[in-house]
Amino acid sequence: MLPSIKEIESSEDIQLTNVLIIGATGTIGRAATQMLAETTTDQLTLFSRHASRLNTTGNQRVVQGNIMNDADLDGAMKGQDAVLVAVSGNLGQFAKRVIASMKRENASRLLFITAMGIYDEVPASVGSNSNLMFQPGLQTYRDAADAIEQSDLNYTVIRPGWFTSGPIDYEVTEKGKPFGGHDISVSSIADLIKRLIEDDNLYSRGSVGINTPTR
Repeated sequence: MLPSIKEIESSEDIQLTNVLIIGATGTIGRAATQMLAETTTDQLTLFSRHASRLNTTGNQRVVQGNIMNDADLDGAMKGQDAVLVAVSGNLGQFAKRVIASMKRENASRLLFITAMGIYDEVPASVGSNSNLMFQPGLQTYRDAADAIEQSDLNYTVIRPGWFTSGPIDYEVTEKGKPFGGHDISVSSIADLIKRLIEDDNLYSRGSVGINTPTR
């Protein structure tokens, strides 16, 4: 039986987005996967060194690989519309690998999780001891942001506060503005990621802080 015109028009309205989540077994990777799986039709590629830890649904596929292995990364990158990187470790080197792979595979939209404080943007009222000047371990996060900002990608660097549980409730501060608060719920970060994937002009080529509003 042939589909009706109405059914054809309805199917044409559905635009599938291919999203690569690097670090899919981490806290943010899992939260973003759940958010996108429950609220969108996005096709998700979950990239992790520990793929056996992942349970998938119909719109997901798992790729086991190492972010420092170009062949692994390029294989997962093929055909992707958006790339989320939510990993820990040597972020400066990881960012360079991801940028190079995205260029090779003609991907352009990059969302990269760093941390608050990398620009010494946290005021005393929030806790200035979270800034890079007091936390040398943040240098690799800053290195990642610098490499991304020097690229020609359509990127958004995301600088979250300390992770908490809780509902979606957040505010966003752009680079050059004081950070707004100390904590942020993981669900809020996932919601921002979803919005950034839905609108690739939102905070395009920007670096944004995300925190729970102070009331």
